[in-house]
Amino acid sequence: MSKTLRIVLIILAVDLAAVGAYFGIRALGSGGGEDPTAGIAWTTMDESYQPTGELEEFMLNDFREKELLPLQFRNFGSSSAVLKKFRGSKMAGSGVSVLEMQFKGLEAWALVEIWYKGEEGREIRRTVLYILTKNAWKVGDSGRLAD
Repeated sequence: MSKTLRIVLIILAVDLAAVGAYFGIRALGSGGGEDPTAGIAWTTMDESYQPTGELEEFMLNDFREKELLPLQFRNFGSSSAVLKKFRGSKMAGSGVSVLEMQFKGLEAWALVEIWYKGEEGREIRRTVLYILTKNAWKVGDSGRLAD
C-alpha cells in the first residue's frame, strides 16, 4: 500500500471516530429522552392533610375555600425541565429567564399537577404554575404538561 493511501485511510478513520464521538456525546447530553415527571408520586390532600410547606398550606386553604377537596397532586418544584413541558395560557415551553421577565419580583416558583373531581363527578387534571412574590404564593398560570 502506498504512503499516500495510508495517510488518506488514517485521516478517514480519525474523521469517523470524531463524528461518532460527537453524536454519542450529543445523545448522552439530551438526557436520552427521559421524562422529567417520572418518579414523582401523587399525594392525596384532604381536610386532614398536614402541609409540608407554605405552598402546600396555600393550596390547602385555596382548595378548601373552593370546596374541591379531596384532590391529588404532584409537586414538581422548580424543575426547569418540567417548565419546558408546561403549556399554559400565558406561557408555553418557556425557560426560567422568560418566567422571571413575565413575573416581576419573582422570589420562587413551583409547578404542581392537580387531579380532582369537579361538578357532576367529572375528573379534572391540570397543571398550575405557582409563583411567590412579596412573600405570598399565588397562581401565575394554569394549563397542562405536553406529552
